[in-house]
Amino acid sequence: MSLDAPRLSAADLHDLPGRRPVVASEVAFTGKVWDVRRDQVDLGGGSVVTRDVVEHDGAVLVLAVREDRGGPEVLLIRQYRHPVAAEDWELPAGLLDVEGEDPLQAARRELAEEADLRAEHWEQLLSFTPSPGSLGEVITAFVATGLSEVPAGERHVREHEEAGMPVGWVRVPDVVAAVLGGQVRNGPMIVGVLALAARLH
Repeated sequence: MSLDAPRLSAADLHDLPGRRPVVASEVAFTGKVWDVRRDQVDLGGGSVVTRDVVEHDGAVLVLAVREDRGGPEVLLIRQYRHPVAAEDWELPAGLLDVEGEDPLQAARRELAEEADLRAEHWEQLLSFTPSPGSLGEVITAFVATGLSEVPAGERHVREHEEAGMPVGWVRVPDVVAAVLGGQVRNGPMIVGVLALAARLH
């Protein structure tokens, strides 16, 4: 049957927003950062299913890009991630957890806090849902250029997993090679860098 499905073009590919009716809902778990909501969802045709949803305010991702003689480079940081028991190479990123702060403001804040950098130019690259089967998170990715360092006296004091994070500049093709070679697996970083590489070409 799938072999007989119609051929679609890029113009056909638009997500269809709209929540199905929720006939019952409860908070199944209250956590320090996220809560888990348990919904009874009416899918139509007499089908009602139970779905656990991690409630999430959303996040931002920053691709800080500088031009080098060898081509554009992107800034990566390495941060310990307890759920996957690894130090992941990542892009600067963070939660939309400041009341009234829009994604661009959050991206500016996260770049300063995690990388001690400011940017003169900002451009939204894309937004994506990293795990739509269970997580309500939407990540908005920005490209930041025209970089300068935050003055030493104004820098954020990093602590916990952010303390002492290794940081480095990597040519975009080298990051793509590491992604395709299976050397790195941080999902937001992979999405952001591959999107940036596609745009640069």
